[in-house]
Amino acid sequence: MSEHAFATRAIHAGQAPDPITGAIIPPIYQASTHVQDGIGGFREGYEYNRAGNPTRSSLETQLAALEGGVRALSFASGLAAEDALLRSILKPGDHVLLGNDVYGGTYRLLTRVLAPWGIETTTVELADADAIRAALRPETRIVWLETPSNPLLKIVDIAQIAEIAHAAGAVLVVDNTFASPALQQPLALGADVVVHSTTKYLGGHSDVLGGAVVFGDDRFVEQVSFAQFAVGAVSAPFDAWLTTRGIKTLAVRMRQHSANAQAIAEWADARPEFERVFHPGLPSHPGHDVAARQMSGFGGMLSLALAGGAEAARAFAESTSLFQLAESLGGVESLIGYPPDMTHASVRGTALAVPENVVRLSVGIEDVGDLIADLEQGLDRI
Repeated sequence: MSEHAFATRAIHAGQAPDPITGAIIPPIYQASTHVQDGIGGFREGYEYNRAGNPTRSSLETQLAALEGGVRALSFASGLAAEDALLRSILKPGDHVLLGNDVYGGTYRLLTRVLAPWGIETTTVELADADAIRAALRPETRIVWLETPSNPLLKIVDIAQIAEIAHAAGAVLVVDNTFASPALQQPLALGADVVVHSTTKYLGGHSDVLGGAVVFGDDRFVEQVSFAQFAVGAVSAPFDAWLTTRGIKTLAVRMRQHSANAQAIAEWADARPEFERVFHPGLPSHPGHDVAARQMSGFGGMLSLALAGGAEAARAFAESTSLFQLAESLGGVESLIGYPPDMTHASVRGTALAVPENVVRLSVGIEDVGDLIADLEQGLDRI
């Protein structure tokens, strides 16, 4: 399957037709346990749903194929995936170097859940190679980055950071949620592990919660697999099936998400109501050249800084119709959010606090003319 192009792998990896009935879509194995052929005689290795499920296995095969990994594991949420990975690699006294613009839940997990366990976290501007080298410590075990980042769409040179992290003996983890594997392949650029909130672009339809860890080699597979089994935050069969269904249209969806977001970014860049547009597809974006080199498209996310300040940003977020006010992202429908009080409320008062005049757009695949008209009407209402 690895010899096929991305769109083909997305549809066929792990998706062999049912051998008994010939059903083109593999069945959902909605079972909690599996009959054994004698004590310890597991059929195809399946024993109990927490330990393994054929529908989840199909999704994991699909995810590994998309990212070019040796193995993937599917979890009940993106944060469950992150937690299993972090607690499998880290030990008390270890240090994590984290980008200074990341999903608030990741920062909360590290600083509120894992910090009392003895894990230290430093945030740094990951576009600054010298700042990274200065922040590395002998006990730095993980360098963790998002590119594009959430919500300010910062771009990080994955290959450059991989070289720096590996020279220091650290593991590079890339959260590839915003780009998706349709637009960016971090393992091919030197990352060791990729994580996803599969809730977002991979699922793509705002109807499923999930997360994934994809491994570039075998070093951590056994430990994280054990955590998946022992802690049990696994994706349910129907959730795994929904995610697989979403992935099959990922390539075509990401093209439309990217085209729509690019058009909206260019529209917004010309409007005086916005003092800054955060989108790597704009040539003025400081990470534009890096993004053009390591991504095949610029993605469906952008953020807008309102010239009128926090009051205007809040009013704008509450004034659109097609862009519906909600958390999350990556679905076929467009969403608008106010990160300081929504997705990133957990980083208020920290170095990662989002400017209070910023709104975040998850641009869907609706007609882009309708979307721009909706944003124009929103501006008229504030």
